[in-house]
Amino acid sequence: MAALAIAFAFHASLSGGAGQHGALAADLLPQGDPAALGFAPDRLARITARLKADSEAQVIPGAVLLIARQGKIAYFEAMGVRDPQTKAAMTRDTIFRIYSMTKPIVTVAAMMQVEEGRMAVGDPLARYIPAFAKPQVGVEKPAAENGGKATLELVPAQRPISIQDLMRHTSGITYGFFGVGAVKAQYRETGVMDGDFDNAEFAERVAKLPLAYQPGTVWDYSHSTDILGRVVEVVDKKPLSQALKDRLLNPLGMKDTAFYVTDNAKQDRVAEPFPDDRSLGGGVEFFDPRKAGKYESGGGGLTGTAMDYARFLQMLLDGGAQNGKRYLSLKTLAYMTSDHMGSGIVPGPYFLPGPGYGFGLGFGVRKDGGISADPGSAGDYYWGGAGGTYFWVDPKEKMFVVFMMQSPKQRLTYRALVRNMVYAAMVK
Repeated sequence: MAALAIAFAFHASLSGGAGQHGALAADLLPQGDPAALGFAPDRLARITARLKADSEAQVIPGAVLLIARQGKIAYFEAMGVRDPQTKAAMTRDTIFRIYSMTKPIVTVAAMMQVEEGRMAVGDPLARYIPAFAKPQVGVEKPAAENGGKATLELVPAQRPISIQDLMRHTSGITYGFFGVGAVKAQYRETGVMDGDFDNAEFAERVAKLPLAYQPGTVWDYSHSTDILGRVVEVVDKKPLSQALKDRLLNPLGMKDTAFYVTDNAKQDRVAEPFPDDRSLGGGVEFFDPRKAGKYESGGGGLTGTAMDYARFLQMLLDGGAQNGKRYLSLKTLAYMTSDHMGSGIVPGPYFLPGPGYGFGLGFGVRKDGGISADPGSAGDYYWGGAGGTYFWVDPKEKMFVVFMMQSPKQRLTYRALVRNMVYAAMVK
């Protein structure tokens, strides 16, 4: 009886117990019966219990979790608080800073341009941004080789940076806010992120800095997708925000996804972290999306809701099409979600995809059902954001999962926790 009660309460919560939330779910995917979709309702209920308990214990402010399988929603719940200061309850339409979950969206937009014949994956970056025509690579000379002082020698790149390099983080461009090395230090010392600049100016700034590695040799997480965002602008001849709206956000109905939350009516829906958990590391703090700037970071600037991102992922899971409109071909999507590292690219010191994974075009791609510390299927693909958001798509199981929270300190813990508990709830 207890299990039946849990299952009934859980199914009722999915069926629109909170008016607007039921409408939010239904307007993209139909509500499904969790058991019919292969999930044990009592096991899904313990995910809710865990996330609620962690919020009450102030481990995390709150979270939104959406699980969809076979084109239907198996689970869509909001737990905890949206803002620790106001104590406003978390809701399913809460807006989150998704940070690096921006990257797959921008990469898909770029691949749409490739399909239109307006760009090729193998094209040199300099064809679109001439400032990258003659990149130089910083080679560190150890102190022992230079009288006790380490130096940075600049050498020409052995080949041009390609669009593919931007998509798979093998461009040699890096991030300056984490890790060590003379090139990373230059990113910090030159203030590449300082001031109010647009995407064009940012690309020019990055082009003046040395590469950390020879193009095509090392996977290094980087501003590559920010530069790709500028390429999208150049090809479409419009700001990145407008290009994304025209290509993906508007057609997919991602009405709450944008670089800035400028609509006053939406601003109280923005999720906030704890006051002492606003740092992404390296001096980078949570940005306030209510204050619009010129920069539209293709690598980490979007904000949005769980349902908006579900629209994007359902399109991918459906093979690149949704509601009669095709965004990518089946072959293009298969190409993007294949491993593009092979044996010729070295995982850098901060290889974020992790054991068992390679990297495709915009996604970490699972190569093996095992090896990774987390469960999954060979062929699943994923990414996350520094603020705590996370998703994965498991084509073998016809499933995707969107997890939204704002807690940089807890992001890795909850990626593993959610994966384990979701697969633990899957019983057929």
